[in-house]
Amino acid sequence: MSGSAGHEGEVRLIVRADDFGMAHAVNEAICRAHQEGIVTITSTMAPCPWFNEAAALASRHGIPVGVHQTLTCEWDWYRWGPITSGPSLTGSDGTFRRTIDEAAAAMEHEDAVTELLAQVDRFGAAGLRPQYLDHHMGSAVPGAYAEVSERTGIPFLYGPAVDLDGFFELTPREAEGKKAWLLDLLAGLRPGVHMVVCHPGVAGPELASLTEPDSEPWPWAEHWRVADLAVVTDPEVRAAVVELGIRLCSLSDALD
Repeated sequence: MSGSAGHEGEVRLIVRADDFGMAHAVNEAICRAHQEGIVTITSTMAPCPWFNEAAALASRHGIPVGVHQTLTCEWDWYRWGPITSGPSLTGSDGTFRRTIDEAAAAMEHEDAVTELLAQVDRFGAAGLRPQYLDHHMGSAVPGAYAEVSERTGIPFLYGPAVDLDGFFELTPREAEGKKAWLLDLLAGLRPGVHMVVCHPGVAGPELASLTEPDSEPWPWAEHWRVADLAVVTDPEVRAAVVELGIRLCSLSDALD
């Protein structure tokens, strides 16, 4: 897939919302961000407890999905584990390890491939056809992602099959600066295919209770997600997209 063939002079923007299926508050926010805002695709987590709701919502609202290949679980009090039973996939509590480094040190390639293929299969069983594969938190077993992409025929977002001209992250920024940062980014985009990644969430006890306030992933639980939702559904942001002539796209549309 090429990011520039056939669309010279056009700015195409993919706005990706991550962690669909992680929690109800995330599912609610991503639906709102797709229906009322600028989100165009969502990376979806098959091992998580709220995957079935996410799959139903994606089908109902026509939200394009990708497989957010999941081999870690970062939270203190909200834990999930693998679909399969590979012994190297989990820690002593039977759930995924908390960090990419811990997973990479312990996980066997074959266990990872088997698990990731099962995650793709769960999408098919739910009636979903994912447009792409990516990964949650980072690359724990690098060779596994390429193998799963080859075996399923689904492009891996960070592999050679996907050619993006720009890749940007909205989430790890403080709320007061996010909107201005995004408006500046939109104004500066050049022709080609660009992607902005966000993590919308709805405020409330569900996300606030995922982890302790002094825990490293604390901002990712609720703090940054609520701000992301506000920005990607802001009318001024939507107006800027229209005024600048930016075409909002799914991944398959953008790279067609």
